[in-house]
Amino acid sequence: MKKGAFHRQERHMPGLNLSSLPDLIFTVLFFFMIVTHMREVVLKVRYQVPQATEVQKLTHKSAVSYIYVGHRQGVPADSAFYIQLNDKLATIDDIRNFVEEERANMSSEDQARMTVSIKADRDVPMGIISDIKQALQGAYALKINYSTTEKPRN
Repeated sequence: MKKGAFHRQERHMPGLNLSSLPDLIFTVLFFFMIVTHMREVVLKVRYQVPQATEVQKLTHKSAVSYIYVGHRQGVPADSAFYIQLNDKLATIDDIRNFVEEERANMSSEDQARMTVSIKADRDVPMGIISDIKQALQGAYALKINYSTTEKPRN
């Protein structure tokens, strides 16, 4: 036999197939776009919600509208409390229009489940909360929720 008749072939590692990588990237991107909730409201009032022992989480958050009540942001603490509806400061009289606009922007399924969540400072007088509730009743927003944090159990 001749020397060198059998040559060893060089073996190469096949290249990595990257054809499905863009599909994977767009799938992950789409997932995060659906799951992520973007904050829509710029808070102009500061509040510290009270604590409670019997707390339940809201379901159907797409059907929830928020009313914020507290001291004005960036202003030294005074005795005045302000109401914020979406991105603007408002009065009790503006609540009816706010509820009507929110209801108009919801789907028909969410309109039936519409809940108004009041995020009020723990020092807000009950008279202001009562006035807000009466304005909500006048706008036929009868499902009202009070936002709290859970009190640690001993």
